[in-house]
Amino acid sequence: MKAMILGAGKGTRVRPLTYDLPKPMIPILGKPVMEYIIEHLARYGIREIMINVSHLPDKIESYFGDGRRWGVEIGYSFEGVIENGEIISTPLGSAGGMRKIHDFGGFFDETTLVLCGDALIDLNILDAVVEHHRKNAAASIVAHEVPRELVPNYGVVVCDDEGQISSFQEKPSVEEARSNLVNTGIYIFEPQVIDLIPKDEEFDIGSQLFPRILDEGLPFYAVNLPFNWVDIGKMSDYWRATQALMNGRVHNIEMPGTQVRPGVWVGLNVSVDWDHANIRGPVYIGANSRIEAGCEIIGPTWIDRGCHVESNAVIHQSILFEYTRVRSGGRVEDSTVFGRFCVDKNGNTVDTHTGDMGWVTDARGRPDADSAAG
Repeated sequence: MKAMILGAGKGTRVRPLTYDLPKPMIPILGKPVMEYIIEHLARYGIREIMINVSHLPDKIESYFGDGRRWGVEIGYSFEGVIENGEIISTPLGSAGGMRKIHDFGGFFDETTLVLCGDALIDLNILDAVVEHHRKNAAASIVAHEVPRELVPNYGVVVCDDEGQISSFQEKPSVEEARSNLVNTGIYIFEPQVIDLIPKDEEFDIGSQLFPRILDEGLPFYAVNLPFNWVDIGKMSDYWRATQALMNGRVHNIEMPGTQVRPGVWVGLNVSVDWDHANIRGPVYIGANSRIEAGCEIIGPTWIDRGCHVESNAVIHQSILFEYTRVRSGGRVEDSTVFGRFCVDKNGNTVDTHTGDMGWVTDARGRPDADSAAG
């Protein structure tokens, strides 16, 4: 069995994180979200992986290379051109990217798992594939039940009691939704599905390929298995994902560093005033970070490497990216701080250089410099 990871999107709904990062490279507990996916595929013996790239492709390719660190083989399909030394991103859509890969080298010649590069899962892939084959499906969607109030955030899958799909609803209202079974962006395809995708066109899996599969009458099923699925579709999801992982909601994901007290992990060479700071886990403090006296840090909180939390600052249930300084008396609650931006758990963004957050700066600047220097 092979796999393709969809990694070409621009990630507009998780801006400003994706101004400088492709979406699959967004860090979760210190490593890119797509790294967890590759580790999970390797866990199930899937060794051949193609990734389509377009937005900031070098950052993906230089990090993952040929995949040997994870015991897999990785190939890349670039969607775009270089003009005057500048990369022009021209993504082909999720299905169009599949077709390009297949036309180039015939990759989709057996059952292939296709999945988005922006979600954390602990799906039993073997069970999903067995179910797919048991039903003689040409295509299967791994679906997931969500509370009805969350249905408007997703594409809804409508199927019978056997799982045979009859239709879809794109982000319906709670009242209109005919199911609370949603599309997770994890698919299992047989080779004949590729023939339904036009060549050299932008083409989407959900809105274009799936209707064609239904029109052709191919056996098309939803696979509904219990598993944890943490989607990072938008900035508020990112905050929730980190909270969920630090609380141990997804299997096979461990906290890095050394646990120095219950619920508190640290990287190398940290400087923490343990006697005069109030730290309640789960909390991670990255290498070469400093926590001064009088600070209150309440988890789940992730503090990345090189951060500096000055005296009497308060950090509650938040994420500080590398080299963040929170000045004395500053307060960060239910938020993600990275570079010059602070985004709260609802996705509201503040530019710390222009907003009323001068107490958040770059830890590599002079401690006594004006906040604009951060």
